[in-house]
Amino acid sequence: MASAAAATDAEHNTKEREEDANVLAADDEDTGAQVAPIVKLEEVPVSTGEEDEDPILDLKAKLYRFDKEGNQWKERGVGNVKLLKHKESGKVRLVMRQSKTLKICANHIVGPSINVQEHHGNDKSCVWHAADFADGELKDELFCIRFASVENCKAFMETVQDVAETQVKNEERKEAEDAAGLLEKLSVVDSKTDGKEKEQALVEEKGQNEAAGEKAKSDAKKEDEPASS
Repeated sequence: MASAAAATDAEHNTKEREEDANVLAADDEDTGAQVAPIVKLEEVPVSTGEEDEDPILDLKAKLYRFDKEGNQWKERGVGNVKLLKHKESGKVRLVMRQSKTLKICANHIVGPSINVQEHHGNDKSCVWHAADFADGELKDELFCIRFASVENCKAFMETVQDVAETQVKNEERKEAEDAAGLLEKLSVVDSKTDGKEKEQALVEEKGQNEAAGEKAKSDAKKEDEPASS
């Protein structure tokens, strides 16, 4: 009986496997039928905040920030560091997102005071200070970034330095333009003041001439009147 029961179980298991195989085959079979989607999803444009900017640098790197409390470097993420130039203002900012999560790990303006230096003992890394806004508030951060090659590190440092020097020139030109505009306004004001003073002088002179004319007429009329006896 034991052998008969075992044979029965074996046949049952074999039959179940055959049925499962048939179900899978039926699922995989292409019937050619086309089923329309129940809900039509529309493509939604996603804003990155970079639409009004042109990239001038885009390199793969690993970013670190210095933790003052722990007195150590902490990794911020691996991703692409970008230098983006605004199409209207011409200002350049540094932005870096983590590759997998796209979380921002650096976001700050490349100003005229920024100074990028090679990290001691590593020609593939460099460091700099910046007022960063990656966490939603301005923080004075010390960053260190490491590239896969010396060439990429040099390209990053040279580009940032060029941008900083350009910003210095732009600020100097703006200050000169503002000073020239102020002097021009002062000249216009002085010119208007001189014009008003001249106009007032002419009016006063005209009034004096008219008064003198009236007086002369009055005196002449008195002379023409006959003397009373």
